[in-house]
This record gives sequence, C-alpha cells and structure tokens, in this order.
Amino acid sequence: MKCMMSVDGSNIVRVSDEKAAKLYHEGFRYVSKSLWKEKVRDVEKPTEEKPTKTKSNKMSKAEKRRIRKGKK
Repeated sequence: MKCMMSVDGSNIVRVSDEKAAKLYHEGFRYVSKSLWKEKVRDVEKPTEEKPTKTKSNKMSKAEKRRIRKGKK
C-alpha cells in the first residue's frame, strides 16, 4: 500500500502498489503514511464519546458471605 498526493495537494489517497505506479505516471507523488493519517483518516473519523461506566450496586462475594454468617 502506498500513499499518493495529487500535484496541487488537494487529493491524498491510499492505494495498492500497482495503482500507485499508474497514479505516479499521471502526476501524483508519493507521500508519507503519517501525512495521510493526519489529513484524511483522522479527519473523516467521527468522534464518538463512550458512555461512562456506572458503578453497580452488586454485592461482592465477600459481602454476601458476611451476611449469610450473620456478621456485618
């Protein structure tokens, strides 16, 4: 896989090696993968917020054991 950018810099794509060779002859140039990540991959990715975990009120095994034995 190769990362290619058009001459004017408006289009950055990640393509197979064979397609990259064809694009190179059409005027594209090779760029680093980090540039592709910065400009394309991370921009298109929607930011999703994960819900925070809430603490459950479930008793642990030790607490259940204490209750059964009558100690608190």
